Order: sequence, then C-alpha cells, then structure tokens
Amino acid sequence: MKKIINGKKYDTETADLIAQWDNGYFNNDFNYCSEDLYRTKKGSWFIHGDGGAMSKYRVQCGSNNWGGSSAIEALSDDEAFEWLQDHNFAEEIEKHFSERVEEA
Repeated sequence: MKKIINGKKYDTETADLIAQWDNGYFNNDFNYCSEDLYRTKKGSWFIHGDGGAMSKYRVQCGSNNWGGSSAIEALSDDEAFEWLQDHNFAEEIEKHFSERVEEA
C-alpha cells in the first residue's frame, strides 16, 4: 500500500518493516486491529494499520453502517518511539532509539 502525505510517499513495498502488532482477534472479527511500523529509506516513520468495523480503522459505509479498512499514518520520531514502547518492542527501541534509553 502506498500513500502520499504532505508531498512525501509512504510505501509498504519499499520501506523497512520494523515491528508488527495485532490485538489478538481473528481478522474477520469486527474488533480486529493490526498495525505495522515502517521506516522509509530516508528515515521517516509510518504505520500501516488494518482493522474491522469496530476498530479505529473503520469507515462509514452508508448512513448507519460501518466496515473495516486500512490506512497509512505518518509518525514523528517521538510517536514511533511511543508506539514501540506501548507495544513492548524493547529490542527495536534499543536498535532505533538507543540514545533515549537509560538504565533504571
């Protein structure tokens, strides 16, 4: 999937996949949600997300109907760091954000 946001191209085919997460539901469930974190060759971060009719990726399909969809969302460095922390990707944080990590 590719999308142009503010004149920048975000393409899942050419970017590096950093981490994958899903909420544990089957992909035909209304609550299903998955997100893949990518980094472009120039260092920009983005999420490719996919979800069911009750996920944050839902789209309206008529006056009172909802369906699942997918989307690409650009992220700042801070947002990518937060996403990795929120989804417990310690190795990826240490690899891409080592300067932000200190011993407890």
